[in-house]
This record gives sequence, C-alpha cells and structure tokens, in this order.
Amino acid sequence: MSKSIAIPTLPARTMRPALAIGLACALAACSFGPNGDAPPMPQPAHYGAEALPTQTVPAQGVTQQFVAGAQPVPEWWRLYRSDALDALVDEGLRNSPTLAATDRALAAAREQLRAQVGSSLLPTIDAGGQATRNRALAIPEIGPNTFLYNIFVGQLQAHYTFDLFGAARLANAALAARVNVQVYQLDAARRALAANIVTATITSAALHAQIDTTERLVTLANAQARDTARRYELGAVSHADLMNAQQSAASVSASLPALKQQWLTTRHALAVLLGRTPDAAPDDVELAQLHLPEQVPVVVPSELLRARPDIQAADAALKAAAADVGVATAQMFPSLSLSASMGQGGFSWPVAMSGAGAIWSIGASLSQPLFHGGALLAQRRAAVDSYDASVSQYKQTVLAAFQNVADTLAALDHDAQSLDAANVAARSAQSVFDDTAARYRLGALPVASTRSSEQQWRNAQLDEIRYTSARLTDTAALFQAMGNPPLDDAGAPSAAAAAASASIGTTKAAATD
Repeated sequence: MSKSIAIPTLPARTMRPALAIGLACALAACSFGPNGDAPPMPQPAHYGAEALPTQTVPAQGVTQQFVAGAQPVPEWWRLYRSDALDALVDEGLRNSPTLAATDRALAAAREQLRAQVGSSLLPTIDAGGQATRNRALAIPEIGPNTFLYNIFVGQLQAHYTFDLFGAARLANAALAARVNVQVYQLDAARRALAANIVTATITSAALHAQIDTTERLVTLANAQARDTARRYELGAVSHADLMNAQQSAASVSASLPALKQQWLTTRHALAVLLGRTPDAAPDDVELAQLHLPEQVPVVVPSELLRARPDIQAADAALKAAAADVGVATAQMFPSLSLSASMGQGGFSWPVAMSGAGAIWSIGASLSQPLFHGGALLAQRRAAVDSYDASVSQYKQTVLAAFQNVADTLAALDHDAQSLDAANVAARSAQSVFDDTAARYRLGALPVASTRSSEQQWRNAQLDEIRYTSARLTDTAALFQAMGNPPLDDAGAPSAAAAAASASIGTTKAAATD
C-alpha cells in the first residue's frame, strides 16, 4: 500500500532537512546492491592437465608452433591461405539470415534502451484538447428545463519524477548491460558462423576425398570377388574363400552410401550457412588447397577473460543482475514527483480563448511504500538470488572456456601424432603397393596380390585423410576458442593485438612470396 501526500508548499526549515536527506539517499543509491564486478577466478599455470608443448611433432612436413602469450587473430581463417575459403566466409558473414536477425534484434534493443532512458530521466510534456457538448438533467426544484452547455479545453501537461534513490538510473544500467549481452552474443554468433563455415568446408573436402578413395576400394573389392568366383568355379579356392571375398566387397560397398549422405548433408548445411538454398551448395574445395597454419596463438588465461565473447556476455549479465538488486531496493524508498499544467478553457470559444479562460495547476506528490504484502522484500530477495546465480554462471562460463582451450590444445598435439603415424603407414603401404605392382608386371606375382596391397594402401589413405581433416578443423576450433583481440577506444584492434596478428600472419606472407 502506497501513501500519497500532496505538498503544495513547505516551510524553508522543513525543506532543508528534506533536501539533505534526499541528497544523502541519492548518493547512497550505489550501495543498494552489489557493484557487479566479476568474481576473482583462478589463473592456471597452463590450461590442461599437462604442460603445453612449444610445438607439435612434424606431420606431413608441418610442425605447428604454439605462440604463448600472443593475441587472438581477428580473421584467422585467412591463415589457411585459400582464396576459395576466404570467399565462402566473407559470403556467409555478409548474407547469413541468422546473423542479420541477431543484428536487427540488437538494433531494437538499443532503441528500447534509448526509449527507457529518455522516459525515465527527462520530464514528459503532453498537449491535450477537448471539446464536448453536455446535457444535464433538469432539477425539479428549479424548473423543468434541461441544461445544455459546451466545454472547450486546451492545455499542456508536464510531469517529472525525481530519481532520489537511483531506481531509474539502476534500471537503465541493467537494461544497458543486457544490451551489452546482446552485443557480445552477436560477436559470438559472427565468430561461430565463420568457424562453422570453415569446419563445414574442411569436412566436405575430406568427405569428398574419402568418397573417391572408397569408390576405388569398392572397385578393387568387386574385382577381387569376381576373380575369386572364377577360381572357385575352377576348384582353385574353397567356398569359404568365395564367401569371404563377397562379404568383404559388400562391406566396403555398404560404407559408400553413408559417406555420400554425410557429404551431401555437410554441403547442404554449408549452403544454408552461406544464406543459399541447399541446391545452390558451393563446389568442394580441394583438401590439398587448405594449408595448415603453422603458428597458433595461445592467450594467457587472464587475457582470455577479456577476449572471449561468451565470458564478456556473462560479465555483462552479472552487471545487469547487480543493477536489478539496486532497483528492487530503491523501490522500497519514497518517490517524489512534480506535475504542472497550463492552458485555456471555458463554456464557449470566446471565453476559452480570452484571459478569463486561463487555467493552470502545479503540485507535488510523495509516495512511500508502507505495506505490499511482503512483495517488495520478496522481489529484492529474488533479485539477490538471481545475482548469486549470475555469479555462479560467470564462474562456470570461465571454467568451460578454460576447458575448451585445454581440449583443443590437447587435440592439436594428438592430431599431429596420429597424422604423423598415419602418414608413415600410408607411405609404407604405397611403397609395398609400388613394389608389388612392379613384381606383378614382371609376372612374379598374381593380380590378386596387387589388389590386396592396393587395398591396404587405400585404407591407409583413408586414415590419413581423416587425421588431416581433424588437424585442420581442430586448428579452427583453437582459433575460435581464443576469442577476439582487445579493442582500443575507437573500437579497432589495439596496437599490441595488431602486431601479434601481423606476426602470426607472416606465415601466409612468406608462403605467398
């Protein structure tokens, strides 16, 4: 229950203490809730359970170096040195409906913030006009006549509520923080879109290469089955040998449709990421045209808190929750409003427009909540609980970011080891095939031996393609996990970030030269 008190005038000795109390309360509004600062987080010596190596093992002739303390790279996908990949990412960032919808939602949120700030901190002034014709009932004691009369009124009305305890300011701060959440979410969506386009492009290229290799394996397996069937008819092999050959051919053939389905699904997804229909999916980029970035940045944990959009969004949500606590607290204190109006009015147009028709009013009202059934206290407790939840969510976001970086760093190290082993196996299998084919041409070995050795080589090729794709995609995941470089006051990457990006980008320049 609110108690409203009209105070047309107050003695000076009463006004001075009231103004002093109001000023003190306004200055104390900042203590109505927590300050919204992010809680301190542990700074690990290294991200993972094991110390970070300075570089990976060489695989396919490339050793990746982990540049500790470097800044994130803004357009990291250009380090793959593929013009086709760059064009796809640029197209996706330009045409994605999802990104456009997120951007428009952010623009709407900014306009809503402007509207709330203007309506809460500035006085409102409205103009109104009224013209009515009225019929009053007759009064028997006076006479039987019915009274007819007109009313003409036009006036300006002004209203202003003093933000004595910071309720409006804190509400605006909460909404501004939530707008910042959307800003960081847009940034995260833009980076996620770029990473998804890169990943889909690499995956599609790898699946295409796997399909080509598997089709060759199907051809070899079918030829081997036909040869075994002829030998079985001649009695040279057993029925079990025939069944094994047919089973092997059928198993290889069964794997091909699944690969093609994955490939088409990936191409369709890539087309949608680019803002196209699935039937307009882009052509595959050759896997050999994608060059592995030889240097990847590893941001120190303290800088990662400022670099990742998801952590920045969690920090902004924390500030919004802190401001909500202040708003809930300020609503328990008095509210002072002023209102005034002036205009012209009368029972006829001449009177309404003359000096005799001047009308005006001015007044003030003070409202102090006294009893609301415990609602105000419950709302404040709810705001405090929401703030505590935001603190925990911030901590979890930071821990998840550390885990994300640790996982991608470990994946890159292990990808290099697996790819190196797969590359050695593929080269060895190719050498065996080359030797077997040469001996077959000399008549020293049957054609079945040549097919068998080629099958081993092609299977080793499949493993090498998979590990090559994993290394390329995990590199993209690490660039994505590093976040954005810090910005200066003008909104551009800072000098340190630009220098670090240029240093990492020298790999591309050197290769191009």
